[in-house]
Amino acid sequence: MVLKPSPVTPLTLLRFGAQVADLLPPGVLTIVTGGDRLGPWLTAHPGIDKVSFTGSTDTGRQVMRSAAATLKRITLELGGNDPAIVLPDVDLEAVVPRLFWAAFGNAGQVCIAVKRLYVHAAIYDRLRDALVAYARTVRIGDGAAEGTQIGPLSSGAQRDRVTSLIADCRAHGYTLASSEDPAPGPGYFVPVTIVDNPPDDSRIVREEQFGPILPLLRFSAVDEVVARANAGDYALGASVWSADAGQARDIATRLASGIVWINEVQHLSPTVPFGGRRQSGIGMENGIEGLKAYCDLRTIVTR
Repeated sequence: MVLKPSPVTPLTLLRFGAQVADLLPPGVLTIVTGGDRLGPWLTAHPGIDKVSFTGSTDTGRQVMRSAAATLKRITLELGGNDPAIVLPDVDLEAVVPRLFWAAFGNAGQVCIAVKRLYVHAAIYDRLRDALVAYARTVRIGDGAAEGTQIGPLSSGAQRDRVTSLIADCRAHGYTLASSEDPAPGPGYFVPVTIVDNPPDDSRIVREEQFGPILPLLRFSAVDEVVARANAGDYALGASVWSADAGQARDIATRLASGIVWINEVQHLSPTVPFGGRRQSGIGMENGIEGLKAYCDLRTIVTR
């Protein structure tokens, strides 16, 4: 098995390799790092039979094209624009911190982060105000510094993409609320930004931001919010938040996403299959289905 990290975040996987080096026989695991050319070399290599890729949808298309030359089997876990649906019976005090970290943990750089937050009109204003107040208590800064809760974005290119979304919101006159700007210093920092009820055709609603900016969207009826949540090209994850488990489950069954959580998000057991639909991926990770993706089925018939 060969593992290749993103060229902008190699250290975590190298650390993982060091931790497991003594647990595996020699040659079972190899970790290679490099720039943008390394990935295409690996995916096109004739000695590799299976490619599993986690990353953006655009890069996933490139991986698929490269693997097609030798008909490699592929698993793709790609982008998401995950909706969270909050019903009016939730405990606001309990749910606001959980929703905040579901959206802004790791500065929003998580494929299954909440990226669209649909809130029932009956509690919309109160939840918005509580979420903004919570955001202003969070400390952004150097991830190695004590007390830091949110660190930087992974690259200058990603920071520029997120700031372009913020600029687009401002250009269209949307209402924004932000945390305090991070202290001056090195790093690709962006303040936590919450966008108040932008239209569904706005960039911040249609596109995956992969950063600390979140649109809050008002809804009034279940049928309406299910249709809006299912709109778009992505269908990776989703979540439903309610004190009524039956209603939450009914809504969950109507969502297009490959995985739907109820009253939580991002919890993944290695025994449970995980994967996206539409442009969020091909195939499954984890569970029996994920293991089978690395196996060859052979039939022997005798007489």
